[in-house]
Amino acid sequence: LGISKCILLGHSMGGKTAMALALQRPDLVERLICVDISPVSTALVSEFSAYISAMKLVKIPDGLSRSAARQLADDQLCSVVQLPHLRQFLLTNLVEVEGRYVWRVNLEAISNHLADIMNFPIFHKPYLGPTLFLGGSKSPYISSKDYPEIQRLFPKADVQYIKDAGHIVHQDKFEEFITAVLNFLPPP
Repeated sequence: LGISKCILLGHSMGGKTAMALALQRPDLVERLICVDISPVSTALVSEFSAYISAMKLVKIPDGLSRSAARQLADDQLCSVVQLPHLRQFLLTNLVEVEGRYVWRVNLEAISNHLADIMNFPIFHKPYLGPTLFLGGSKSPYISSKDYPEIQRLFPKADVQYIKDAGHIVHQDKFEEFITAVLNFLPPP
């Protein structure tokens, strides 16, 4: 493709992946945008574990329409995943394969490696490029307790919060999210 450097944007686990690439191969990354995640291990393993367990228990009979299957799955998840927008986000992973509804993600692998997924590797050399940490004001994933590690690994970081957004910032406050990202990008 002939791309020498890129601007990386990652949300949640994708943000951790983007941070790891920027820290390991800074020569490939012009700018970095981490959405609602920090380079600190995430403590909410039990919450995610409950979500994964609930997803594993979803039962959908064959032959249902996509909308009926999603509604049935939503009904089965609502007692554990109480936030409607979070359920809708999880349901984006429900797909039809040969007439059956299955999860696109490997729930067993996620369940078996959740602690590893929630951790962040130790890095000693910082990424010196411009970095934006963009969190939701209603989300716990970028805390003021994380600021020292953010500054150590990303000394040119700017931390911003989008008011009234939860973890799925780009869904909760789409226009504000796009504005924040565009304001961080270099002029064309």
